[in-house]
Amino acid sequence: MNPSATTPPLTGPGGPSSTSLWRHRDFRRYLTGQTAGVAGSSISSMAIPVLAVLELDATPGQVAWLAFWGQLPPALLALHAGALADRHSKRRQMITGDLVSATALATVPVAVALDALTLAQLMVVAAVQGAAGVVHDAAAISLLPTLVDRSLIQRSNSRIGSLFAIAATGGSNLGAALTALLGPARALLGDVGSYLLSAWCTARIQARETTPTRTGRRRLRTEIAEGLRYVRDDHRLSVLTWVNATTSLALAALNTLWALYLLRVLEMSATAFGVVLGIGALGAAAGALSAPAVARRFGPGPMMLGALALTPLTQVPLLLASPGLGWELVIGAALFLQLACAGAAGTTQRSIRQIITEDSMQARMQAVSTWLTSAARPLGALLAGGLGTWAGVRPALVTGACLLVVPLVVLARSPLRALRQMPAPPPAPESTGHTTGQPPAAAGPTVPAPGSASAAEGSMDGGMP
Repeated sequence: MNPSATTPPLTGPGGPSSTSLWRHRDFRRYLTGQTAGVAGSSISSMAIPVLAVLELDATPGQVAWLAFWGQLPPALLALHAGALADRHSKRRQMITGDLVSATALATVPVAVALDALTLAQLMVVAAVQGAAGVVHDAAAISLLPTLVDRSLIQRSNSRIGSLFAIAATGGSNLGAALTALLGPARALLGDVGSYLLSAWCTARIQARETTPTRTGRRRLRTEIAEGLRYVRDDHRLSVLTWVNATTSLALAALNTLWALYLLRVLEMSATAFGVVLGIGALGAAAGALSAPAVARRFGPGPMMLGALALTPLTQVPLLLASPGLGWELVIGAALFLQLACAGAAGTTQRSIRQIITEDSMQARMQAVSTWLTSAARPLGALLAGGLGTWAGVRPALVTGACLLVVPLVVLARSPLRALRQMPAPPPAPESTGHTTGQPPAAAGPTVPAPGSASAAEGSMDGGMP
């Protein structure tokens, strides 16, 4: 690495554990920008389904195709975006993604004003946003370890996860209010503004980034292959990645028809739909905030196993529900529990992966997870669309709920279920230069080999992608 291109990560006079994250200017700017993006995306998550279902009269198959086109670009571009983020400025890549997303989304209210909006345009906008989003996210997630010390990663992710959930709550309710007052198309202008705010905050981050010293020109595919081998050869990274991918497949099948099911089958109003999303986001905030304490008390593995075991059960009220206020409250409570599990698990699994990964491989490591989870999402969307068209919406949701058992099995069969403590970071490289792409040896609390899983009982804390 080039020492002149780095600044010390956030630490305090009494060590990292004594440091207040809120006093770190660059972390605050990073958090503000990303939180604004989450709030804006929640507005779109509220407004776009309403726009497609209620105003463009989309069928279950068309709703599935809309989800498919939004989820396809990350599956195609994630590995390239991760390699570029490890090669070039992460902040510049984040800003570019934000500006492209803002431009694409702004075309929707313009088209509505001209009475020219079609489902085809919505699908194009979804695809462009998906591509810009993966470019942004590959850089954003991998930027955090350069801003704070590794010992503060879990605390940082806990704060980020909780504020993201609160922002999602505010965004959902704001989206519901804007949709009711201005219509779903004009409500999307709130998301356009959030992208611009995110770009502005990212541009104001002053810390220099760690950039690799390169002795010659290397092909992008070579660096992508390095990232794939890096994740494959570290069993901790590979298991967490497959847990995320199988979870994404199941959630994509559920989420594709979830809005249509609530709005059309259960006759939920747009306002009630936004409120239910907001209640669920509060659960994600509670889960993220409690993750460090729960992981210390029970270990990340048992917590993850418990979260994955509870998640399929939270779908039962949705499948049994009928129209009415009482069932709307039950669905909101079930979503609260589901997202609490996701928040706690997601905060910790992301922290584990960031802690054990070398700086020069952060974006590519994350890109491999994004690639697999993103590839699973279009498959889940198409599965839901096919089942919803031929068998009905409720059978499609039952299938999605059953698929949520798969990540539980993947984790239960892994040695990571015995991880009782957060792992130690990899040792600092002894020399500068380009990374070899070799995964770090497990340090600190070890994970037993597959043949000796009974020798330890503990935890991994993972979460939904």
